[in-house]
Amino acid sequence: MKNRIVLGLLILALALASGGTAFAQGSGILTFGLSGNPDTLDPHKTSGTLTFQVIKSFYDTLVEPDPAGKIIPALAESWTVSADGLTWTFKLRPDVVFHNGQALTSKDVKATFDRILAKETASPKRGDFTQIKSIETPNALTVSFTLNSAYAPFLANLASGWGAILPSGLIEKGYNFASEPVGTGPFKFSKWIRDNKISMVKNDSYWMKGLPKLAGVDFNVVPERTVQVQGLLSGAIGVVDIVDPEDLPVLQANPKVKIAKALTAQILVMAINCSKPPLNDLRVRQAISYAIDKQTVLDVAYGGGKVGSTFIDTGNAYYTDFTSFYPYNPEKAKQLIKEAGVGDHEFTIHAPQNYPLHVKAAELYQQMLEKVGMNVKIQLVDWSAWISGVYTDRNYELTVIGHTGKLDPDGTLAGYGTDARYVKWINQPVADTLKKAATVSDFTARKKLYTEALEIMAREVPFMYLGTSYRYVGTRSNVIDFRMTPSLDSFDFRWTELK
Repeated sequence: MKNRIVLGLLILALALASGGTAFAQGSGILTFGLSGNPDTLDPHKTSGTLTFQVIKSFYDTLVEPDPAGKIIPALAESWTVSADGLTWTFKLRPDVVFHNGQALTSKDVKATFDRILAKETASPKRGDFTQIKSIETPNALTVSFTLNSAYAPFLANLASGWGAILPSGLIEKGYNFASEPVGTGPFKFSKWIRDNKISMVKNDSYWMKGLPKLAGVDFNVVPERTVQVQGLLSGAIGVVDIVDPEDLPVLQANPKVKIAKALTAQILVMAINCSKPPLNDLRVRQAISYAIDKQTVLDVAYGGGKVGSTFIDTGNAYYTDFTSFYPYNPEKAKQLIKEAGVGDHEFTIHAPQNYPLHVKAAELYQQMLEKVGMNVKIQLVDWSAWISGVYTDRNYELTVIGHTGKLDPDGTLAGYGTDARYVKWINQPVADTLKKAATVSDFTARKKLYTEALEIMAREVPFMYLGTSYRYVGTRSNVIDFRMTPSLDSFDFRWTELK
């Protein structure tokens, strides 16, 4: 990690010394300050938000969300659904080609989902598509999915990054998409220098005529917050997607920097490993929630936001407010800690060091928890280690993270109440209710089911729920129309220009 930071500083120092020209700003190549490394460039083998943010530009999906979050045609120009909700038929766009020159056909769509569903692929998003019973390809531009049962989130799952369509010819050859992605997306892969840079260039054959407008994008891995800020100020970096609120005054004072503020769809939490004593005691988890002054943490660490109370973003139509369950009450927290007999147990909070806002939140949590009698230390890990050690291997007690929103609540909630999720909180009635909700299309009936499950999740505290924060995106003033996908928070450079 130290070597990566030093390398980032050296690269940026060269750019600053030359007036910011080392990254070809103004040449149609956008430079992006990326906080960490993707774990892979294969869309079917990751669950990492940062990874999906990067690889969106390489791949397309059958359908996609528009700026308002409505799902619209993408590689499929239209679709129909049978009356019983079991068969979904998609008509593909003609004349779409992959980056390797292969024409898109229904064969590629079938091969893609066969790959995701194959157990040997070990896709962490396989569960989103296990309702698929069969896939038929009646002609080159038509593909039909038959489901085992009605499944309301199906279209939303197809529109998410893990539904990216890959070329069947390369799938058959066992091609390494993890290192050299090939899709139909607006940009083609150029190179990946690990811990340093990912470069992509314009796809001149992209199916959306006139797009993209940029000649290319360079993702420079710059985990150091101060380096990102200096890069924005100098012009060596064109975009930073997460600006620390502490840096806003100096950035806003520079006429060549723009700051955009918006409420995210993230769910900010301190996740709790419910399988580890004494965190398997509900009283300890309740004490943690009572101990945290949530609005203060939002304001100080994240630059403001709305306090949340369960595992769904506060702006979601399915959100219900349960903040009355665990208001800030340090005296109640002390009482519960004493009753639970925690003693001298040392709790560890894992925090991803690539994300200064999460680190700052961890420091505030540490202070607040120690005030109620808990002994707490912080362990910083880089993003790759967080994904592998904390999220995948569940080797942690407490951790600070933000979960990206999803286009459908099932994408957020499926699997909770079972051992499948990293908090290891087991509640079969909740798991059953969440499964049932995914089969219901009527909004009112669905919300009733989700409210029942979310209330239990709120009461039993597998997470300390912080809420939903504002996001501050910093760009140079010559960067026009940089977009982020609603709920998914992935980067969309198709309309972006450098003036």
